[in-house]
Amino acid sequence: MTIHGIHTIDTGFVRPQFDAAYLIVENGRGAFIDCGTNFSVPRMLAALDEAGITAAEVDWLILTHVHLDHAGGAGELIAQLPNAKLVVHPRGARHMIDPSVLWAGASAVYGEAVMEQTYGRLRPIPAERVIEAPDRHVVDLAGRPLLCIDTPGHAKHHLTVYDARANACFTGDVFGLSYREFDTSSGPFILPTTSPVQFDPDALHASIDRLLALHPSAMYLTHYGRVEHVERLAADLHQQIDAMVALARAADGHEYRHANLVEALTDLYAGRAEAHGWTQGREALVQLLHMDIELNAQGLAVWLDR
Repeated sequence: MTIHGIHTIDTGFVRPQFDAAYLIVENGRGAFIDCGTNFSVPRMLAALDEAGITAAEVDWLILTHVHLDHAGGAGELIAQLPNAKLVVHPRGARHMIDPSVLWAGASAVYGEAVMEQTYGRLRPIPAERVIEAPDRHVVDLAGRPLLCIDTPGHAKHHLTVYDARANACFTGDVFGLSYREFDTSSGPFILPTTSPVQFDPDALHASIDRLLALHPSAMYLTHYGRVEHVERLAADLHQQIDAMVALARAADGHEYRHANLVEALTDLYAGRAEAHGWTQGREALVQLLHMDIELNAQGLAVWLDR
């Protein structure tokens, strides 16, 4: 379903309907928001065909932040878009021009072989094609303004794109994760993402409130897709950020801190999912959320240690 010229692209990362990028088309010109990994590039180009525009008619690739499930394929995609510029938070720009530090940091966690297999080698982007987007920077897509809002909390280099035409925000990871498998008659289910290494609960609360003040009718999440019920979801996120911080503090100093935190987070999400009307049970929840629970536990630990 295409609303206001917005096309949802499944990047193919991890599993179906896990990782989204977006294409906005206005007056025959295009802007991508996020792009997945190198292996997502064919899907991004196929989306242009489906939307009826060419690679030469794409003016922008806007990144919400430079984590590799959002931006790993940026260099390869930009190389296929002859007229496009990359728009990125000022703190993220250098990592797109020279991705060696980004690669080294992720490789230290996952190992080179896994990095190559999961993301593909990162391709640098020429500096002249990179535009830094400070707070309230406006990207002009054929007369359609796309407002870039500084939204730290998940990462210091995170921006959200507000599209006034659609009255919607493209939120990257700052407005949490909402997988369609958890939808019930009560609507979408959501949880925050605190993945390493820059989680900041106060900043995340403030960023969510800043987006809510725009009164958007929908949020377009990377993980995954368009969600409405915005005010209820924001309240859910605020409650869970506080609950996760409390669980992290309770686990701090324990010999098995990480394992305790994983178990406590699983209990939190399973309880909330059941209250939301999700009936498939704890084991099915762990199957879908195991990676997110692990990353959230790691991110909370980094925050505690900081």
